Amino acid sequence: MGIIMISERLKATILKELKLDDYDIQDTMRADEVPGWDSLNHINVIIAVEKEYGVRFKNIEVLKLKCIGDLQKLVDSKAENKS
Repeated sequence: MGIIMISERLKATILKELKLDDYDIQDTMRADEVPGWDSLNHINVIIAVEKEYGVRFKNIEVLKLKCIGDLQKLVDSKAENKS
């Protein structure tokens, strides 16, 4: 399992949605390890990411996410399919 670098764009989108000035988000982190990213904010973060990248995620795709690196991979795959 290779390291997935979290893009600055994804990091900025997450931080903005969670109203965090800065936080060192790592690819191996789970959502519940990021301050403010609870079950209520989870859907808001996902929607913010969809808007930022102009993509849509299926519910099953979101449910399968285990860590933030998985979210980056999902965003990348959606963005590739779009272009």
